[in-house]
Amino acid sequence: MSGNSASSNALHDLSHIGPRDKAEILAQALPYIRKFHGKTIVIKYGGNAMTDPSLQQDFAEDVVLLKLVGLNPVVVHGGGPQIDEALAKVGKKGTFIQGMRVTDEETMEVVEWVLAGQVQQDIVGLINAAGGKAVGLTGRDGGLIRARKLKMVDQKDPSIEHDVGQVGEIESIDPSVVKALQDDQFIPVISPLGFGKDNENYNINADVVAGKLAEVLKAEKLMMLTNTPGVLDKAGKLLTNLSAREIDELFADGTISGGMLPKIGSALDAAKNGVNTVHIIDGRVPHAMLLEVLTDQAYGTMIRSH
Repeated sequence: MSGNSASSNALHDLSHIGPRDKAEILAQALPYIRKFHGKTIVIKYGGNAMTDPSLQQDFAEDVVLLKLVGLNPVVVHGGGPQIDEALAKVGKKGTFIQGMRVTDEETMEVVEWVLAGQVQQDIVGLINAAGGKAVGLTGRDGGLIRARKLKMVDQKDPSIEHDVGQVGEIESIDPSVVKALQDDQFIPVISPLGFGKDNENYNINADVVAGKLAEVLKAEKLMMLTNTPGVLDKAGKLLTNLSAREIDELFADGTISGGMLPKIGSALDAAKNGVNTVHIIDGRVPHAMLLEVLTDQAYGTMIRSH
């Protein structure tokens, strides 16, 4: 996690860029800073951006910079690879049905300590080290995420229901704790864990939490960092700008499938429910988030609400 990673050296050595170009770059960001000032951006943080140390650093710097120029970033993180690693240590293998992790009681315990203990605190530490003030939350804090057991219907045969254990779907989100922190210059970092009416624990898909939270907070943008360049067409070409209707068509003809399903499903719901734009961006590109928000260059797929 040292600040001497290759990317931060490259970042600070900008001597090859002339003053005029530097000024141009800064000036290009101004209209975006003005447009988004005071607006909330929900960021789903996962994939390589989360496991590669120099990309972790870039991510933390981006979040802090967005906060400094007057936006309100809220981070929701996943932790699939870290959970798999921890499960392997206790001799368990993760199983998935339709992209959702089957979560028995023992798995749930591992999920909780990995997400709320290890991963969340790592992100909080990274953002703080980059000069921000991050605070870690789970769905329990301030009664943030109330959930119920997910009833998963088989995609091919709707009469079959899969039991995926302590996996939850969101019943309601009470954003007051997030708003209170934002107003006080803190950056909330949220683990996708919810609680039920009998205080039981639920593991919730992080994309779903990010999408729902963006809706409830009336976010300007929802940004999802992924390990892909964005949404690709059948020929593997990046689709940079899509309407909600075009996404529906890509679902129907099978262009979007597999692990992208829950991600795009959440993105689409958010776009249809008041989030202005949803960006599915390549977390493997250094500072992809900053470039996506503050320049007119596309670093992924933008889904428009209209």
